[in-house]
Amino acid sequence: LMSPLQGCRGRGVVVGTVALCLAAGWALQTPGGVSLVVPQPHINATVAQNILLSVEYSCRGVATIEWKHVSSWGTTKIVEWKSGNYVNISTMYKDRVTTFENGSIQLLNMGMRDAGYYFITVTEEYGTSTYGTIIVNVYEIIYEDLHFVAVLFAFLAAVSAILICFMWLCNKSLHLFQKKTTHKLTASTTEEIELETIEC
Repeated sequence: LMSPLQGCRGRGVVVGTVALCLAAGWALQTPGGVSLVVPQPHINATVAQNILLSVEYSCRGVATIEWKHVSSWGTTKIVEWKSGNYVNISTMYKDRVTTFENGSIQLLNMGMRDAGYYFITVTEEYGTSTYGTIIVNVYEIIYEDLHFVAVLFAFLAAVSAILICFMWLCNKSLHLFQKKTTHKLTASTTEEIELETIEC
């Protein structure tokens, strides 16, 4: 005969085995994680330009996407959303961010303070996370330098035009002077010949 204690022990082993099998089955049915591709990990932009921080994620479950900006001014959360649900955009980026279903975001009207590291975190509902980074450099268009180059080019063009005109005038003057000298020489030679003829 089996004692009541042995019966409980036997049932505990069976229940434990069933629970272990169910956990293993649940683990096998759980989505195989989340993957993330960042095709352009380095972006150069100019002030006032719009840029696309392009990524592509995939997972079987519902994912939460979060973007953060890290620079010398600190860390700022840009946006967080759950695929197919809410979108929570930070106040600083309210009118500057567009989100896309593949996890990408577009930032409008870039400024110097927007340079830095952009981190994306994609977390699936089962807790698996993956991360990506995009480095953004923002350059200022220095209009003063362009203005200086344009003014210098115009000045050099004007000086060149004046020099060409001056050379043309010098050439014409020299040509006229040579004509007059030749004409005088011809006239004086003719006079000398006439005088010699008269003297003879």
